[in-house]
Amino acid sequence: MRPAHLLTVVEKEFISTQSGHHTPVMLWGAPGVGKSQMVAQVADRQNTPLIDIRLSQMEPSDLRGIPFKEGHAVEWAIPSMLPDAQRHGENGILFLDEITSAPPSVSAAAYQLILDRKLGDYEVPPGWAIIAAGNRQGDRGVTYSMPAPLANRFSHYEVDINLDDWVAWAYANGIDERVIAFLRFRQDLLFEFDASQNPIAFPSPRSWEFAHRALHKFEDHPELFSGALQACVGKAAGIELAAFIASLDQMPDLDAIVSGEQVDAPKEIDLQYAVATALVGRAIRARESDEAMRVHGNILSYASHFPQREMGVMMVSDMHRAIGQDIFAVPEFASWADKIADLMLY
Repeated sequence: MRPAHLLTVVEKEFISTQSGHHTPVMLWGAPGVGKSQMVAQVADRQNTPLIDIRLSQMEPSDLRGIPFKEGHAVEWAIPSMLPDAQRHGENGILFLDEITSAPPSVSAAAYQLILDRKLGDYEVPPGWAIIAAGNRQGDRGVTYSMPAPLANRFSHYEVDINLDDWVAWAYANGIDERVIAFLRFRQDLLFEFDASQNPIAFPSPRSWEFAHRALHKFEDHPELFSGALQACVGKAAGIELAAFIASLDQMPDLDAIVSGEQVDAPKEIDLQYAVATALVGRAIRARESDEAMRVHGNILSYASHFPQREMGVMMVSDMHRAIGQDIFAVPEFASWADKIADLMLY
């Protein structure tokens, strides 16, 4: 399932704790596809606490607690990391990450916590949702086969790779537009992982964020720049990104486009992706300004300049995802939509 839909699933499961309809969720996916980040994003949206427990680093006693003698009986000290209504709040998300990397003794200790929401005398507060995540067995990670009794305690979702969803996230989180443009141009490189080769650095949604950071740290050091990108996303993808960025000095004048001047679209397809992505960035930055309507209108007018109309459709679609329905109020939107109506119907 694509990430945008999974965000809704996790959000609905959190909200459903209020009605007693919550079902624990298991997110499956390869390394670096954003499983943990999606759960954190939902917690941030809902302004609710998130407790992230890495089960791969746990011993069974870490969940069950430490026994101590109380008179003639043995009691169990409840681990402070588990949700507590007084300490953490009545609502929240308990995230059991790396659950497939946990040894069987630990996953067995989690059975009761996940299904019955209890461990001995401890009980998960009713307003807390339980979400888990892990890698699949073919992903070259340290994984154990999930026992059937544990698997049967979850609803299961596999995280798909979706470029549109990643681009929407990238714009919202300030990822460098040159990285976004490159992945629009080479969309097959958003995620490229060959488990049989056991790569160290490889392209993934997570490692492209690392490349964004490396770009800003090392672009003033040409002797290090390409190597730093390769260290994040692998040799082939890093070299391609460095070459793509080097070609961007041939881009047309973006300020002139935003000002409404007549500017020809570049003929090179990689530069067209770069221009379209950069203009979406300009539209986002102008959103809260007094010039928003004019800037958005000029950008929408330029959408018709691309040799391939699909490029304009991509750019306007990204604008819509980034700035919302305000785009429909811009007069130039109707003019552009009329020009591509046959393409959209097709």
